[in-house]
Amino acid sequence: MRKTMTIRIALMCSVLGGCISTASASRQIASPDGKMTVEVDDRDGHPTYQVSLEGVTVIERSPLGVKADFDDLTQGLTLKDCDVKTVSDEYWLQTWKQSHVKYDATEAVCHFEKDGRQALDIVFHVTGRDVAFRYKLYPKKVRGGETLAAVIEGEATAFVLPGGTKGDLQSLTTFLCPQMKPMTGFARTAPSYETSYSLDDAAGKNGWGEGYTFPGLFRVRSEELGVRSSQRTATPNSKLLTPNSYWVLISETGTDGGYVGCRLLCENSNAAATPNSSLLTPHSYRIGFPQAGEMNGQCTTTAAVSLPCETPWRTITIGTTLKPVVETTIANDLVRPKYKPSKDYSYGKGSWSWIIGMDASCNFDEQKRYIDFSAAMGWRSVLVDALWDTQIGYERMEELSRYAQSRGVGLFLWYNSNGTWNDAPQGPRHKMDRSAARRKEMAWMQKNGILGIKVDFFGGDKQPMMQLYEDILTDANDFGLQVIFHGCTLPRGWERMYPNFVAAEAVLASENLHFGQGACDAEAMNACIHPFIRNTVASMDFGGSTLNKHYNKDNEHGTTRRTSDVFALATAVLFQSSVQHFAMAPNNLQDAPGWAVEFMKGVPTTWDETCFIDGYPGRYVIMARRSGSRWFVVGINAQEQPVKTKLDLSPFFAKGTKVTTYTDDVQLNGKAQTSNLKSQTIAVTIPWNGAFVITPDTDATNM
Repeated sequence: MRKTMTIRIALMCSVLGGCISTASASRQIASPDGKMTVEVDDRDGHPTYQVSLEGVTVIERSPLGVKADFDDLTQGLTLKDCDVKTVSDEYWLQTWKQSHVKYDATEAVCHFEKDGRQALDIVFHVTGRDVAFRYKLYPKKVRGGETLAAVIEGEATAFVLPGGTKGDLQSLTTFLCPQMKPMTGFARTAPSYETSYSLDDAAGKNGWGEGYTFPGLFRVRSEELGVRSSQRTATPNSKLLTPNSYWVLISETGTDGGYVGCRLLCENSNAAATPNSSLLTPHSYRIGFPQAGEMNGQCTTTAAVSLPCETPWRTITIGTTLKPVVETTIANDLVRPKYKPSKDYSYGKGSWSWIIGMDASCNFDEQKRYIDFSAAMGWRSVLVDALWDTQIGYERMEELSRYAQSRGVGLFLWYNSNGTWNDAPQGPRHKMDRSAARRKEMAWMQKNGILGIKVDFFGGDKQPMMQLYEDILTDANDFGLQVIFHGCTLPRGWERMYPNFVAAEAVLASENLHFGQGACDAEAMNACIHPFIRNTVASMDFGGSTLNKHYNKDNEHGTTRRTSDVFALATAVLFQSSVQHFAMAPNNLQDAPGWAVEFMKGVPTTWDETCFIDGYPGRYVIMARRSGSRWFVVGINAQEQPVKTKLDLSPFFAKGTKVTTYTDDVQLNGKAQTSNLKSQTIAVTIPWNGAFVITPDTDATNM
């Protein structure tokens, strides 16, 4: 692997005959297939990197390094050597977009020295579609010993994206979710990763002033990179996904209680300049630590670490189409389980009264009705939402759980994360923020056969909050409980790190469809975002797929759904989470189309394979997922003009396969039709707010 590295030494000689050495060392790291390359150097004592895909530089030279309280590891560094090898991993993960993953990458551990001592390693993993890196810090000798306890105050880490030879920000378009200001929103519960994305936006902005949440998606026009037309690869079935684009997804993974959750800041902001900021431009984005006001101003924004330590991974996924972005598994490839599962966890579908009936529905009789509904649907669970502690009570909850189990249904119970970081009044409160109370509560749940918990209203991304996530997960596993988070941060590799973790919200989810007609009007647009950005890096608890026409118990009042019934079926496949609590209601057994109800009875929630076919963020998406041997090919459209395309179904269905096709007409009247597949190439039309689903015909109970 040493042959993949080059060393460049530059010497500048003065005109007076003297020679001043401004030597810099660089290393080039190539993926096993040679498609992706990373060049690392120590120019002027600053560690930097750049990333190229098939010879085209997509991440320009960008700063690296961390600033700790005991040393500034962003400058004065010398790249001494890189240990390069090929690494492989193979794992099975039922709660992820792909159940069986084989991972091959080039690993390069780049050693940087400062003042003659080993100071910093930067570890790179490079595949044909992904680049990831993290830092390893070492103790520093001081009088009386070594610095073993340290504080990381910030990072120089940045991502400099191409923006045109004259700084034309329009050559780089962004798809980003603004970070909220702390202690704002409902009951001062922000930030909670629940804002609307800005789509096809210009670079050079900084959200609402606080940057952006992970992940971030960027589109770079290849003309700005000097890519010849002969180098481009056409995208089948797509007019919008032109072949003159490079797509870049930036995120992070492996964050636990040993660090902080980070965000993206645009360098064209008022934030203080970072070390080596001369490399940064208005189309640069850098790592930002949490905001000072999070957690009601408690605790610092820094990360306390014990040396030596390794930081979370920064990940970059690059492709000339969106296929690598949608299909990447890098978030879980780089992490390892922190503990063994205490039981054989199972997954599946469930119902949820709150999305239709709100707080008043969290009473004994209504929850019993939803238990009967889940039983009739053959579903696994019911999520009992906020205020059950006062509106049902602990004694009657024990009775309710016994009834549910007699019907073959289990319960998930909602909890407030509590603490002192917001004003959210919903109970149960003061049960999850302290170990003694939490473990006592979990022992009670285990005794009464509760399946899991949904914990809401967290206080931001500071290190104590990341520790709370980890503590809840760890304790819950001791008692055999699965965990869903809401009002929360983005999960960062948590499906693999924590075996009882199910999913997290971290998105503008279905509750907003109840709260305002604007969210219903924009439902299709938002649904066409998540498969490309939020849901591609982590499981997403959205709580959608309703067959009600209105978000109200009587199905006659309240906000009006604009999307079709087939759309609801398609999003059940598009939105990935191993436990899904759908927004369907008991009345759907009588007032919804029978074919739609039967589909929702059997649609899987765990997937073995995911395949992107076509689409564009916020406009339309067509993709396929496989559960066992059964493929589901689905598409939705958020554009006023219908999407008309021809699909090659040969990767999914053999010719002659008996399939059921669910389609919409222009008025969004849906139908299901079963037939033998005469041709593996079919024409598909998706109307505005409509969808299609194609899957092999089989008895719903075998889905």
